[in-house]
Amino acid sequence: MTTTFGALAGRALTTGHGTENDFVLVPDPDGLLALTAAEVAAVCDRHAGLGADGLIRVVRSAAVPEGRTVLAEDPAAEWFMDYRNADGSLAEMCGNGVRVFVHYLRERGLVALAAGETVVVGTRGGPRRVTFDGELYTVEMGRWAMPGGQAAVSAGYDVVVGVPGLGGPRGGLRVTVPNPHTVVALPDETELAGAVLTARPTYDPVPPEGTNLELVVPLGESGGDGGAVGRIRMRVLERGVGETRSCGTGTCAAALAVRAWAGDGAPDAWQVLVPGGQVTVRVLGDTVTLTGPAVLTADVTLLG
Repeated sequence: MTTTFGALAGRALTTGHGTENDFVLVPDPDGLLALTAAEVAAVCDRHAGLGADGLIRVVRSAAVPEGRTVLAEDPAAEWFMDYRNADGSLAEMCGNGVRVFVHYLRERGLVALAAGETVVVGTRGGPRRVTFDGELYTVEMGRWAMPGGQAAVSAGYDVVVGVPGLGGPRGGLRVTVPNPHTVVALPDETELAGAVLTARPTYDPVPPEGTNLELVVPLGESGGDGGAVGRIRMRVLERGVGETRSCGTGTCAAALAVRAWAGDGAPDAWQVLVPGGQVTVRVLGDTVTLTGPAVLTADVTLLG
């Protein structure tokens, strides 16, 4: 069977990653491409395509309906991150992807962004402010929520999750950032390594829009001049993708869940260790920020 890249065939594309959560970036400033889910999935296929966890179309906000909605909220959001999961489905936001997106804009001269400066970009989750500090990017991820409310926080969970390899159901806490997440705490890294994320987990109740799953091991706290900092190690199963090396909104969800479980006095700053590296999550009331690296790896042309 021949894979078809459709509208993407013959186009110059760029690949990149944020803590090894990898993406294909498609320049389409005037919004002329009408991408199908099948075309996106073909490009993201790791055997017959370029291979990626997702695809990002780089388009001006004014050129697409979702972008115009963002512009009505924040006219500074000139560029829109049209993010698709590896299976071609749409996603609200991607914390690693938006860093790579802004890095691409800066490297290509599409935005002028010096160290310490901030740019606003559009996403389906709304406008996002991204600050460049010379090495890392900090994303204002927006408002977070726990759909189960205080009752879920008090109980410690609001979903029963069955993960192959763990030997029985576990309690999970739902968090939106704005993508839907379910966070499950594990006692140690041996259990974390033993989880089988190539098989489909079960959820009760079943999330109507799907969910990302984060398996987390709290690693304690350390002190410093800036106050206490929590540490977490995690693995993630992304909706529409499978297990990935990192997930930006997932690291935020993991930090928020562990912070809620820790109770009063828990740190607001968290170092989250993922298979692809490390990011820092900071909780600022009902919003959260994510700080981490972004890398462009190659410019490529699809042949057919």
